[in-house]
Amino acid sequence: MTNSPNTESNKKKNPQGPGVLKVMQSVAAGALGVQSSKRREEDFGSHSPWPYIIGGLLFTGLFIGTLVLVVQVVLSGQ
Repeated sequence: MTNSPNTESNKKKNPQGPGVLKVMQSVAAGALGVQSSKRREEDFGSHSPWPYIIGGLLFTGLFIGTLVLVVQVVLSGQ
């Protein structure tokens, strides 16, 4: 069975949207400032911005929570 051009183009478009791993990688790379322009264009070309918005909010919450926890641990040791 051979791949027709339609099947390959469907794989590239990904009608189901980005997977959890891809969203996490994009959010982490964007937060660190190492996002490639190709990956950024793929992210902005996806169907919905909501997975990236939710991922960004979760990442920000975890980042702030981690900072608060580290400060609490350091200050409790004094």
